[in-house]
Amino acid sequence: MFRKALVAVIVALVAVSSIDAHDMFLRFSTYFLPANRKVSVELINGTFDKSENAIARSRMLDVSVVGPGRKAVKPDTTQWQDVDSTSVLSFETGGPGTYVAGVSTAPRMIELSAEDFNEYLSHDGVLDILKQRTDAGDLDKPATERYSKHVKAVFQVGNRRTRGFSAKLRYPIEIVPQRNPYKLEVGDELGVRVFLRGKALRNQLVYASHEGYHGHDDQGRHIEAVQTRTNWRGKATIPLSEPGRWYVRLIHMAPVDEPGVDYESNWATLTFEVQ
Repeated sequence: MFRKALVAVIVALVAVSSIDAHDMFLRFSTYFLPANRKVSVELINGTFDKSENAIARSRMLDVSVVGPGRKAVKPDTTQWQDVDSTSVLSFETGGPGTYVAGVSTAPRMIELSAEDFNEYLSHDGVLDILKQRTDAGDLDKPATERYSKHVKAVFQVGNRRTRGFSAKLRYPIEIVPQRNPYKLEVGDELGVRVFLRGKALRNQLVYASHEGYHGHDDQGRHIEAVQTRTNWRGKATIPLSEPGRWYVRLIHMAPVDEPGVDYESNWATLTFEVQ
């Protein structure tokens, strides 16, 4: 009896972990890097503080590093290694300037019970879909979701600030800064625009926070420094209240009228550092 109970607890914990381990980030130990030097960046799959699992190279549809010249360098699979539960990309910086690195993953499918799907929507802040399900009386319906993740990091090489921060990688969904984060300081605001398949995405929930702030409330939902929405131009504004490493994240989800799929989601994050 005890053994069966223990197995049930373990299965439940694994299920909860699989629901929680969603967000993906490109995270540097510092976003201020030397020129013409070998550096590394972590691909975090979980929370900004901890990666739950490494990412298979076969899932990576695109890996790009864009420097001041705006020409994308495409690191190959040999430049990746897995360190415990984290995938790590090593590459060499070029000359001084502001750079963007990005990773875009292939879609995957997941089937969730009604309870687990509703919990995930609440936990990760997909509140518009949760409201749609509530209003339609669909909270008792399970869901099959097709999801993919598209992540970027803006980092500074040397002291020369350039317009590389605004490079678009043409991912299905993308967060693009409107100002160079490395010309800003604590107390400033960073405007970002969100593009879905190349078009400005309006009324999208956007969350942002800095390292060490993230937590959960009594209902298990994320607690983050900023919750806002994009305007008609797809723009959201992030007040930079603290120094350190920051992230901006969002999940765009919509119902899908396809056999075997109920929803499609595209996840996006952007990371940078504030001095």
